[in-house]
Amino acid sequence: MNRKLILFDIDGTLVWTRGAGREATRHAMIEVFGTCAALDTHHFGGKTDWQTLVELLHAHGMTDADIQRRMPDYNIVMGQHVERVIGNYPVTACPGALDLVNELRQRDDVVLGLVTGNVANAAPHKIAAAGFDPAHFVIGAYGNEAMLRDHLPALAVKRAEHYAGHSFAPRDVWVIGDTAADVSCARAIGAVVVGVKTGFGGAPEEVAAAQPDYLLNDLTEFWNVIRF
Repeated sequence: MNRKLILFDIDGTLVWTRGAGREATRHAMIEVFGTCAALDTHHFGGKTDWQTLVELLHAHGMTDADIQRRMPDYNIVMGQHVERVIGNYPVTACPGALDLVNELRQRDDVVLGLVTGNVANAAPHKIAAAGFDPAHFVIGAYGNEAMLRDHLPALAVKRAEHYAGHSFAPRDVWVIGDTAADVSCARAIGAVVVGVKTGFGGAPEEVAAAQPDYLLNDLTEFWNVIRF
């Protein structure tokens, strides 16, 4: 039996947080870096939290090394602020996401994980607020672990192989996401990629233009299109 490793993005794929992430980021940046810079106009789509900090803080004289050194503190603080503010926002699961995750977790040929731009301490609070059990995603790779999203899937696969006790061929790794960056990171390891058009702003057009292996309007269509 070839087990599949299914790696989900969070924002715009599993969850709509409707502003909670930006608000938590504001407080976390001010606490750790002393400024939230031009956060109000920043486009998050497809970026790691680390990349977001680099893009926003270079203009304030902070170097890549400065930001990297403070990432462990930022991971802790961002998790605390997401937990604190998220109940003030109408967070929901994206269409079909809860049902799909629940169906996949019942299969013995599937390992579920996350590949997300969120820092590790923020991710479980976001998905829990939308009704997911974070424990169902047994491994993950996060936005405090690499600046570039393309570097995260290989880390997730390594952790999944340690968890499962066997290797995963690229064709057995599936990345599901809502941005062109999700497509790119899947291609970086030769994984199968499923694009969903539930992202923000121009993400639906961008993910379609990136030509994922499968393109869905939302996750309610998953089993209509995909079989394994």
